[in-house]
Amino acid sequence: MFATRPSSILVISGHWETSYPTVNVISDGPSDTIYDFYGFPKSMYQLKYPAPGAPKLAKRVKELLMSSGFKRVDEDKKRGLDHGAWVPLMLMYPEADIPVCQLSVQTDKDATYHYNMGKALAPLKEEGVLIVGSGATTHNLRMLRDTTSVQPWAQEFDSWLKEALIDGRYEDVNKYKEKAPHATVAHPYPDHFYPLHVAMGAGGANSKAQLIHHSWGLSSLSYASYKFTVPS
Repeated sequence: MFATRPSSILVISGHWETSYPTVNVISDGPSDTIYDFYGFPKSMYQLKYPAPGAPKLAKRVKELLMSSGFKRVDEDKKRGLDHGAWVPLMLMYPEADIPVCQLSVQTDKDATYHYNMGKALAPLKEEGVLIVGSGATTHNLRMLRDTTSVQPWAQEFDSWLKEALIDGRYEDVNKYKEKAPHATVAHPYPDHFYPLHVAMGAGGANSKAQLIHHSWGLSSLSYASYKFTVPS
């Protein structure tokens, strides 16, 4: 997936919300696989992703956040990996042999808060850590339709985001509720969008966004995925 194998992986998932930033600190064996979804085929609940925990990374994340003004960062010593983490990682690193840590989002905060969280974590890039923001470019489950045609509002939001990211207009992405078309339809709840802001902040103001995957599901679910790199 990447030219250099990461030493560990930090996943910011839209499926873990807490009042304060929280890292999972798993130090005694593989992480549990959390099945936080309903109504899927039985085979989905038999999948396992027993990646080792990354307690050193968890401590480092906490250290970086607190030194950047986040006054409280909690530790969860029991939580495993939710499907926002293990589903993409199962495809990226199927051997499940790279230590993984998760960081939660705070949906009562705004996008800029999460962008600043990412900025605080930027040093991890130089320490061999892969930072993954796992959510969705559009995420309104009530608007899903079983058709191949893409709904116009979803297409317009997706196109706006692509242009904003590739043009480096990160502040517009932080203010997406004001700037983007159909923002509250695309994301009636911000849990699946904030992971992007963390990744964007970690990339840095001078980073370049690159679209690395784009597909659609159920007429309005965009799977557009972006990579942030700093030109050498």
